[in-house]
Amino acid sequence: MNSQASNKIRVLIVDDHQVVREGLSSVLRSKDYIEVVGMAADGKEAVKKARELTPDVVLMDISMPNMNGVEATRRIKKENPQIRVVVLTMYADDEYIFDLVSAGAAGYLLKDADSAQIAKAIRAVSRGESMIHPTIASKILNEFSQLASGKSPGRQNPSQRHEALSEREVTVLRLLSDGKTNKEIANELSLSDKTVKNHLHNIFQKLNATDRTQAVVLAIRKGLIDVK
Repeated sequence: MNSQASNKIRVLIVDDHQVVREGLSSVLRSKDYIEVVGMAADGKEAVKKARELTPDVVLMDISMPNMNGVEATRRIKKENPQIRVVVLTMYADDEYIFDLVSAGAAGYLLKDADSAQIAKAIRAVSRGESMIHPTIASKILNEFSQLASGKSPGRQNPSQRHEALSEREVTVLRLLSDGKTNKEIANELSLSDKTVKNHLHNIFQKLNATDRTQAVVLAIRKGLIDVK
C-alpha cells in the first residue's frame, strides 16, 4: 500500500476559491496515479505548504491575496527546484506569462482546460516535460520574435550561434520549440528516447535552464533558434 502510494504524483492545489480547490481535488483524486497531498488558499500558504509537504507538482492559481502565484512560484522554485509548477489561470495576459516563465513554471493552462488536460499536464511536468496551452505558447513565441529577428542587443551573431551547443543539440532545441515530445523528437531524428534525454540534459546544463520552456526561451534570446 505504501509502495503504491509512493509511486503516485504528489500534488498541492493552490487557489483562493474554496469551490475551485475542492473541485480540482475531487477530479484529481479520481486518478489512480495522483495523490492530492494538500491545498492552499493563497501564495504565502502555498510556499509554506510546499516547504512542509515537498509535493512533486504544484497546481497554481495566479491572482490571489497575500502573495500572487508568480511570487509564490518564484519562492517555491528557489527553495526546491525539483518541485514542478503548473499554472492554472483565467489570464492569458503577457505580463503574467513572461513573469511565470522567468519564475520557473513548467506548465501553463487556462481555466477552460478540462480535467483530462489538467491531469495530462501534471503527468507531463512530473516527467520533466512542459505543457503549455496553445494560446499561451503562441504568445511566448510572439513575444520573443523581436529577439529572433536580431534587434535585441543581447542576441548573438550567426558566427557565435553554435559556440556552446552542438548542431544536434540545436536541432533538438528547434523541435522542442515546435512543441514536440521526447518520443516525437526521437522518431524524427531516428534516435532512442535515452539519447534525446541525454541531449536535453546537456542543453539544460549549457543554457542554465531548469526545464524545456526555459531552454526554448533562452535559446531564442541567445539567437540559437529562430521564431518562425
